[in-house]
Parts: sequence; structure tokens; C-alpha cells
Amino acid sequence: MTDKTPAGNNDVVGSTAPTAAPRIRALADTDAPPIAALSLQEGRQIPHRRVFAWALWDWGSASFNAVITTFVFTVYLTSTSGFGGSVFVSTWLGWALGIAGVLVALLAPITGQRSDGTGRRKLWLGVNTGVVVAVSALLFLVVPQPEFLALGLVLLAIGTVFYEFASVNYNAMLVQVSNPRTIGRVSGIGWAAGYFGGIVLLLILYFGFIHPDVGLFGVTSENGLSVRVSMVLAAVWFAIFAVPVLVSVPELPKVAAKARVSYRQSYVILVRDIRALWKESRQTVVFLIASAVFRDGLTGVFTFGGVLAAGTFGFSAGDVIVFAIAANVVAGISTIAVGTLDDKVGPKPVIVTALIGLVVSGTLILVLHSGGQTIFWIFGLLLCLFVGPAQSASRSLLGRLIPAGREGEVFGLYATTGKAATFLAPTLWSLFIVIFGAQVWGILGIVAVLLVGLLLLIPVKTQLNPTT
Repeated sequence: MTDKTPAGNNDVVGSTAPTAAPRIRALADTDAPPIAALSLQEGRQIPHRRVFAWALWDWGSASFNAVITTFVFTVYLTSTSGFGGSVFVSTWLGWALGIAGVLVALLAPITGQRSDGTGRRKLWLGVNTGVVVAVSALLFLVVPQPEFLALGLVLLAIGTVFYEFASVNYNAMLVQVSNPRTIGRVSGIGWAAGYFGGIVLLLILYFGFIHPDVGLFGVTSENGLSVRVSMVLAAVWFAIFAVPVLVSVPELPKVAAKARVSYRQSYVILVRDIRALWKESRQTVVFLIASAVFRDGLTGVFTFGGVLAAGTFGFSAGDVIVFAIAANVVAGISTIAVGTLDDKVGPKPVIVTALIGLVVSGTLILVLHSGGQTIFWIFGLLLCLFVGPAQSASRSLLGRLIPAGREGEVFGLYATTGKAATFLAPTLWSLFIVIFGAQVWGILGIVAVLLVGLLLLIPVKTQLNPTT
């Protein structure tokens, strides 16, 4: 597949943009084609190798969000007595990640904004990814002794901040590797690549280093060596698979009129742009709010799924990993399959259907939990069936709304609104457990977050047509 650019255009995204800066268009329930930044790709065919290179970043990033923050390193910190005990470490882990979340919320929009129009989006993706890789490798230094806990938490927080910064640049590139007819499918391919990359890396680490008494290269669990070596491999994994997008996806041209401003002025511009966004496209702002809520619920499904499996349904540590692998397989397959549907019927129906499925499945886990592990396997995997499509369609929907030249800024707001709501699922999870006195009731808190997100999303009008 090769680029097919309309006559008279150069083969760069944005070369057909009008002289005046594009404005955010009003939204209405019509069948008009998508506009804004994505419309600059209308009629252009994107080479498969470019899409593949872009998706490989998602594949590689699983080393951080699946291995480091979810299944391996954080578990290493909280379950290894040498760091100070589970309750103590879990408390400080929460503080560290909370501070990281605040920093992302404050900085993500302006870092995205400052990369827009500078011709350096790919550069900043490389820089931010490089910091994450370096931090991941440095986790090797975190041995299970109390004095090393602070190092581990600081590195984890730094990695989280720069991973989110990199994600802003990466997500903004979605409109460079898709067109209005393929954005849903391409977004789905990226999300699925992340799921499958996590599966492959977890299998390598689990059977190569963590599970055996003596792993590859004679690595054992003594002094946490098996986990620490896994962190180095995770860093190498991300570094390797981050390279293709930096090589294969062209950088956007610099906008000549883009003036350099101070960071303080960047916030002034951000506030001005948010006000303009509210006036010109209120539906986009409402979507950002709705997605912040339901995306926190989606995160809660994975964050507390393993906890629920072990605490309520009696899964062993090995069972949890097996379920995690199965969950990623289901989520990955469904995300790819539904990506095409996204392009045919639009992202909003996909998200609404997925959220309804999540609310029903989560409720049934609570109602039928006396049925034991079989119930969790059935409805837990059903939850995962809907999680991937909801995540992917949310990203593609926003990609259809963003005006040209502001992809980084708006995806930065996407990150900020998401971080602003990250307290919802954990808080309601804990609150329902306290109220009803059993862990299984925590699922009702996650279901409540998903339901509120669904109710906020339903009124949003997502079909686009130009203002008159």
C-alpha cells in the first residue's frame, strides 16, 4: 500500500490546510464526514508499514504499563517483606503514584501544546520514551531492603510521568497514520498490539526468570534478582519496539508562525484555548469529561480484577497470571475485531455498547459470585471483551474531533481529564467494601463509575459537520 496524495499536494499531513488556523467545528447528529485535523488525511492511503511501525510502540509500551506498574514490579514492592511490609509500602506507593498523577494533570496539556506545530512531535516522543526506558533499567538497582524503597518509588513515579508525556505525543500521531475511514481500525490495532505485547513479554519473564527456581542465565530469586533482571529486559523490550515509529512515521512540518513562549505563557494560552473549546465545541469538552469518568472505570477493571480474583474467588498467584494472559488475549482480539465496526458505525455506538456490557457483566459477577471461580472466569473475561473496544473507540472518537495543529494539546487534555478522575474507581471500590463488609462489593463501585460515565456520554453529539 502506498501514499496516494491528491494532485497538487505534497506528501505531508497538513499540506492541504487552509491559510487561517482551523477552528473547532460545531457537532451535530448528521451523517457528514469527519472534519478537523483528520480531514486533512481524506483520500490518502497510509502505507501498512507506517501503521505497523506506529503500533509497535504500543506493543513495546506494555513493558511499562503491564510489567512494571501492574503485574511485576509493583507486586515485587508490596509483597516482598524486605521493603517494609505490604500495608506500609502500599500506602507510599499510592502517594508516589498520586503525586505522579498530579504532575501529569498539570503538565500534559502544555507539553502537548508546545510540541504542536514545532515539527518536533516525534523528537519529544523519542525523548520521553528514552526517559522511561532509562528509568525501567535503573529499577535493577532496587534490592529488597528498606533503604531502597524510596529509590524504587521515585523511579516508578518518574517513569509514570514521562510515560504519560510520551503517550500524549504517540496518541497525537494517530491522525498521521490513519484517515477518516480507517481511524477506528488503526486505533484498535494499536490497543491490541499493547495487549498482545504484554502477553508475550509476561510469558517470557514468567517462564524465563520469575517462575523457575533457576531461570535463564542462572538467575534466581535471591535478593530479588529475577524481578530486577526482568526490569532490564523490559527496558530493552521498550527501546527496541519504540524505534520503528521514530524511523517510519514522517515528522509533521513546522508551522512558520508558531512563536516560542514561556511555560507560564503556555498556561495562559491553555486557559484561553479551553474557553474557546467550550464556546466553539462544547460537545468535545463534555466528551472529555465523560471519557475521564468511564476510562477510570476501565482502568479499575484491570487494576482490581486480579485482587478480586485472589481475595474473593480464591485464585492462586499462578492462577491470576494465567487469567491475566487470557484477559489480554480476549481484550486484544475484541479490540481488533471491533475496530472495523468503529469505522462503519462510528465510535460512540461502540463505546456505549461496550459500557453497557461492562455494567451488566460486573453486576452479574456480584450477583452470582457464590458460583465460585467459574463465574469469575465467564464474566471476568466478558468484562475484558468490552474493555479494549471502549478504550480504542474513545481514542479514535477524540481523534475525529481535534482541529489541525492542536493534536498534542487536546490529547494532553485527554490525559489531564483522565488523571483528574483517577480517584473515582479506587475510592468507590474501597467505600463499597467498607459499607457492605466484603471485598466482592468493591465491584459495585467500579460498575457505578462505568454507569456514570455512560450516562454522561449518551447526550454527547459526535457526528461532525462544518459550522455555517
